[in-house]
Amino acid sequence: MVIEDPLEVRKACEAARARGLGVGFVPTMGALHAGHLALTREAKKRAKFVVCSIFVNPTQFGPNEDLARYPRDLEGDVRKLEDVDVVFAPAPEAMYVPGERTRVRVDELTAHLCGPHRPGHFEGVTTVVAKLFSIVGPSVAVFGKKDFQQLAVIRRMTKDLFFPVEIVGHPIVREPDGLAMSSRNAYLSPEERQRALGLSRGLAEAARAFEKGERRAGVLRDLALASIEPIATSIDYVSVADVDAMTPLPDDATAPERVLLAVACRVGGTRLIDNVVLGEDPPPVRLD
Repeated sequence: MVIEDPLEVRKACEAARARGLGVGFVPTMGALHAGHLALTREAKKRAKFVVCSIFVNPTQFGPNEDLARYPRDLEGDVRKLEDVDVVFAPAPEAMYVPGERTRVRVDELTAHLCGPHRPGHFEGVTTVVAKLFSIVGPSVAVFGKKDFQQLAVIRRMTKDLFFPVEIVGHPIVREPDGLAMSSRNAYLSPEERQRALGLSRGLAEAARAFEKGERRAGVLRDLALASIEPIATSIDYVSVADVDAMTPLPDDATAPERVLLAVACRVGGTRLIDNVVLGEDPPPVRLD
């Protein structure tokens, strides 16, 4: 069932809870791939009634970003979501009503990594997710860990604003060759697609060293950078960062037993992100 009206979605969720059903929620921007469908399957494991939103949120795109060309295929997406109870596909004016003035901002967690490179991005994310949580109500919401900083920001917002929502992070879903699944992968030419494998290879090199006992933050960063730098058109960051505070560690720091290694770069004109939590995640790709 596809619903465009936010109030109708709220009524559907309230009716489900009145029947004793838990509500699962997966927010997306559409152009669905196997990674998104893994999130909806996880939501279905945790709740009997699942809502998946498809909304390309304009407030999280900067003026020079890809809002206009972001891939859209609502009809195809709906076919892929046959096990979902409600597909919520609002128009922009339904989510941002005329005269709206409200924004939701999470400080500090957005000061590093993607934050400086995408001004206003996280404010757009938290604003729209807050709206979605208000519409869906008490629920279990599943987010992918590929956007690890986004997940941390949403966890903080949910806690700070007392949303009755349980946040679940789902492991990154990868292609067989290790590339993290992303709707933006569709922008890559075949040659760029091959180059993009340098992200997962670099993370895997660092992860393997970490498993062998390497804890020098600068060494871990450089191991990742050695595979990423040659293939990247430009690099926003390759950072070893505190897994909770999202603050990069200085190169001379000793990494704790659980630490984030994250990358954002462009391959051609496409911005890609990837990460691994060292001490928790397996290497993202097998190295021969």
